[in-house]
Amino acid sequence: MPQGSLFTAIFSSLRFIAWPVACGILFAIVFVQYRQLSELSQPTLEPTPRTQISGFADIIARAAPAVVSINATSVNIGSIERASPDKVNLYLEERASLGSGVILSEEGYILTNLHVVDTLFDAFNAQVTLADGRQTPATVIAWDEASDLAVLHINMDNLTPIPRNTADELRVGDIVFAIGYPRNVGQSVSQGIVSALRRDSDGKLEKIQTDAAINPGNSGGALINYQGELVGLNSSILSESGNFEGIGFATPASIAVNALEELVEQAIEANSGYLGVITGEALNARSSELFFGIDSVRGMLVESVDEGGAAMRAGILPGDVITRIQGTKVIDGGNIVAEVRNKKPGESIEVEVYRDGETISLPTTLGFGQAVIIEP
Repeated sequence: MPQGSLFTAIFSSLRFIAWPVACGILFAIVFVQYRQLSELSQPTLEPTPRTQISGFADIIARAAPAVVSINATSVNIGSIERASPDKVNLYLEERASLGSGVILSEEGYILTNLHVVDTLFDAFNAQVTLADGRQTPATVIAWDEASDLAVLHINMDNLTPIPRNTADELRVGDIVFAIGYPRNVGQSVSQGIVSALRRDSDGKLEKIQTDAAINPGNSGGALINYQGELVGLNSSILSESGNFEGIGFATPASIAVNALEELVEQAIEANSGYLGVITGEALNARSSELFFGIDSVRGMLVESVDEGGAAMRAGILPGDVITRIQGTKVIDGGNIVAEVRNKKPGESIEVEVYRDGETISLPTTLGFGQAVIIEP
């Protein structure tokens, strides 16, 4: 084949091959640029941190430390027997009464329902257990039968009063929580709403109705709002079976707190301070020598102190000798009684004791002794 014809044939072949190749290269360039532009236009997605939903835990934590368990011994008439036409015998029986209460002040005042601690002959005997597990005897210092409220007092440090809301701003449908100790299973919380608000003829709130579960043992516990504030004191249920059926009632906090303040004021006015010690003999030279090896110790030997009482709280121990009160030498038990009776519950006195060869001064905040009936 002549050389010119060969070049002509090669050129013709290249012309037909070059066009598809050029198109392919151009397509590849366009595809790569499209991918790059697509990647640039997409936002960078960072992993979303996982957040923990706390629910109502923070709300409950504000109020729960102030809600306590109350174990009371109820003394009532168990049976009646006619011994003769003009004589009957009454037989008493004791039973445990379980309920709840709410700490309303750092001074140890607890509000509950009267029916939690009510008993025949006002023979009160109550034990309080705090949410942190601490236990102490409680003194019923006042009550009001009309409102079914009672005030207890405990001698204990580091108490957490409940936040209060007494403005009566509740509305039907508001979320509420009932905190208490139902059926002795430990502190428990139930959620519900305000089902109804019962008002008197003047429009003043008298009773809160709720569907938050209230069972035996919840009486005297707290009804709180969504901010963890006390809005009511759980008091009763409407039920044919004796168990919760969706209708519970609470005394509004405005009524309960006002009643507590009035009852505490009256109780303080009606009671003398209470030290809570039982003393033995007044020491003389002979007994001082016998007990302590020296004949110079004078005062009253402490035989026992009330559990949770003012003396125990101040650090007075059995075996101590009370030598002075408020700077006055203790000669006999009359000195102690006189100094204490001149003070009111909540006031402080200086008690000087002899212990292990040393004289110790102990500031002592007086408490309450036996309950005194306060008429509303």
